[in-house]
Amino acid sequence: MISFDFYNPTHLLFGSGKLSTLHDQPMPGKKALLLISTGKSTKETGSLARTEEQLSLAGVSYAICPVIHENPSKECVMEAAAFAREQGCDFIVALGGGAVLDASVAVAAMATNPGDLWDYVSGGTGKGQPLLHDPLPIVTIATTSGTGSEINCWGVISKLDTHEKIGFGGDPRLVPVLSVVDPELMRTVLPKYTAFQGFDALFHHTEVMMSKGCNILSETLALSAIENIARYLPRAVQDGSDLEAREHVAYASTLAGMTMQLTSTTAQHSMEHAMSAYHPALPHGAGLIMISVEFARFFIERHACDGQFIKMARVMGMPQASSAEDFLTALVQLQEACGVANLKMSDYGMRKEECRTLAVNARETMGGLFLANPCELNDEDCAAIFEKAYR
Repeated sequence: MISFDFYNPTHLLFGSGKLSTLHDQPMPGKKALLLISTGKSTKETGSLARTEEQLSLAGVSYAICPVIHENPSKECVMEAAAFAREQGCDFIVALGGGAVLDASVAVAAMATNPGDLWDYVSGGTGKGQPLLHDPLPIVTIATTSGTGSEINCWGVISKLDTHEKIGFGGDPRLVPVLSVVDPELMRTVLPKYTAFQGFDALFHHTEVMMSKGCNILSETLALSAIENIARYLPRAVQDGSDLEAREHVAYASTLAGMTMQLTSTTAQHSMEHAMSAYHPALPHGAGLIMISVEFARFFIERHACDGQFIKMARVMGMPQASSAEDFLTALVQLQEACGVANLKMSDYGMRKEECRTLAVNARETMGGLFLANPCELNDEDCAAIFEKAYR
């Protein structure tokens, strides 16, 4: 039986040069909170100036808020929300990569709702309360390819004092009303970050393929995305100015915003969130790469979804693939082609003794994703995956 549930009202402007058309679109308010990261990239690349020009042409005023950092925290979300209220902003323009796009979901909610973000977070120590008031409308402008957050209603936020990193959102009112994905903005992303972000996008789709909830539509989209990443990510890493490669990787990344609304990802993401909750300097994509081979191997050894692994291997450059193990071969080859096959947890301060703590944290904070796994994965199994992946 074919069955799925899909809702995405985002107006998506995709393609090179699309940022220049932003001013032609109806804006959802009169004054924007222009949310950017604490870094310098949007200023140095000119994307901030271009966005300011577009907002001015659209007749919209704005207040720049440069407070979002890697693995965004509850604190920076609350700071940005307070600033939005102080400035009288009635919508958000989120300009940046995954951290900024993720944070914009939480900022939109907290700019109009009372209390603390963790009052509305489900999982961990969150209280799981529903939003009392409509959030601010969101416009997203993606400057990297990785999360798919530009067109969905979820963002991952960290609570540093309790080592929690949890997905917030799910309320359809948090879906961006307008999204610009312009691959021209991505040409200056450094090679290693291009790889980290590209693999984040890849694993969104490989996890969807492994998930119990995979359906005919999410599988079709995921396989298209996986094929494009396998073919074009090495080119984007090797030459950031290769616009064709950037376009195809951006396409695959944006598709994740759709596949993840159709089908949940798996515990691979829960496990990485535990890693970067305890080690915030660890880029999310890098953490996913570190555990990816052993995570997939666990399910391959148990023949949990052999057919799905074979389908993925076939679109990753192994058209004659006939066993689930071929996926591991294709995955390692792609990591080698992108220069990320030898990442080490120890380089980010992680210790092998932490594996059990990370396993418990993964389930306690984002246990819902464990339900999507193709077979049982308990805390001992989870700790063993960390241990086998440790370098």
